[in-house]
Amino acid sequence: MNSMPKKKTTTSIQKVLAKIRPMWMEHVGQELARGMDVRAGFEEQLERFFNLLVQSVESNDPAWMDSLLLDWAKSSTETDLEEGLYQVTYIINRMIALTIHVVQGNLTKQQALDLLGAVIPIYTYCLGVVTRYEMEVRVAHISSEMEKVQDKMERVDKSKSAFISVAAHELKTPITLIDGYASMMEDLIQDGKGVPLDYLLTGMQTGIKRLRTIVDDMLDVSMIDNDLLKLNFQPIQMEKMLDALKIELSETVSLRKQSLEITSFDGSKQWIYVDPVRIMQAIRNIINNAIKYTPDGGRISISGRTLPGLIEVTITDNGIGISLENQAIIFEKFGQLGRLELHSSGKTKFKGSGPGLGLPIARGILEAHGGSIWVESDGYNEKNCPGSVFHVLIPIRNEAPETKMAKLFGELENKE
Repeated sequence: MNSMPKKKTTTSIQKVLAKIRPMWMEHVGQELARGMDVRAGFEEQLERFFNLLVQSVESNDPAWMDSLLLDWAKSSTETDLEEGLYQVTYIINRMIALTIHVVQGNLTKQQALDLLGAVIPIYTYCLGVVTRYEMEVRVAHISSEMEKVQDKMERVDKSKSAFISVAAHELKTPITLIDGYASMMEDLIQDGKGVPLDYLLTGMQTGIKRLRTIVDDMLDVSMIDNDLLKLNFQPIQMEKMLDALKIELSETVSLRKQSLEITSFDGSKQWIYVDPVRIMQAIRNIINNAIKYTPDGGRISISGRTLPGLIEVTITDNGIGISLENQAIIFEKFGQLGRLELHSSGKTKFKGSGPGLGLPIARGILEAHGGSIWVESDGYNEKNCPGSVFHVLIPIRNEAPETKMAKLFGELENKE
């Protein structure tokens, strides 16, 4: 006896839902479009929601809504999660309020009571499901963030250990050199021997220069890590910088019986705004790396091309190459390959050791300019020497970028 009236009531509610559907779509769509950043396809999602709402009313089973609610909960953006926003809960709550508003303005009192009596329990069910889903998504996000923090802390600890090892090895060599020459000078002076001390002073200066280079590299890495690297943008041609580097490194290349060739390329004579000192430092570090890992008698070539909005510079060598698993490590701080104690201490000797800061500094400088760097190599082989190709991307700027402070002052002047 109870089934027929229930069926009749359900049928009438379906008709009422069909009647208010256009108005519901209009009001909910406009309201949510004003109140939040509506993503593409939101109108289709509203259609899907209303269809499932009708299905839930017909079957008297709100579980029809689950799949949609799960999709919505999972679609929370990274910003939503970081700011603690419960976006879908907000949507459902607004839908309830807007449904009541539409019903009151377009249905009779009895129709409104019947419809709200049927859909409010479904909305309530949706809120419960969404709250659970969003909490699960948020917990997963927090767990992921905690793992990232833990990984970062582990990398920091590893970097600290690497710093201590590098400092002990790299700083010890020039300090020992300076100390040795100073002791020799002291002995000669005390003995009263009137011998020239020029060669001793030259040795000390070499040690001091090496020590200063290591300290400067460590300071540069610190500035890069803390976004404190200041760039002095000036107009210059890539060709001019490369030619200057070739002259600067000619003695080193000659000592290693290597060849350094620069090929003019499209864009090499174009005037661009960069920090010439820093860009030359970055490319110098890359060339020094090529010299270090290319056997005596090898060749290093520099070329490039113009890409949309970018100049690409390629530094190619026929050295020992880099294995695939190490092609990312070399751009990390202290990312030395092999055992530190087995490396020679020369800065440009074959496979010579270093603090492992040259390529990370190059990457930091290029990224500060808005560029990037990566390496390609067929692998590591000291016999066949497959070589490596370093790709450098530098944005083409026709004027110096405005500093944040200058931009701020400009905005204040415009307001005045």
